[in-house]
Amino acid sequence: MAKPNPKGPSSSVAISCARCRAPLYRYRKGGKGALVKCFKARISVDHTEVPGVCPGCGGQFARETLIRGMPAFKIIGGKVRVQ
Repeated sequence: MAKPNPKGPSSSVAISCARCRAPLYRYRKGGKGALVKCFKARISVDHTEVPGVCPGCGGQFARETLIRGMPAFKIIGGKVRVQ
């Protein structure tokens, strides 16, 4: 399978926790679909101390995994908001 383009799209979105609304990431997302995964290479600003855990409420919002050979976060459904 082809690897995703690490540079990715130029537009970025703000990702925050759905429970406490603490900022989590600034992410260069492509397409109009729902946020299912975040490639680590496309995260421009990271507000988390522990990967996949919200700094505000301490809830887990993602799991670390490899997708198409690249490290990524698999987002747990309903745990994040995209603006």
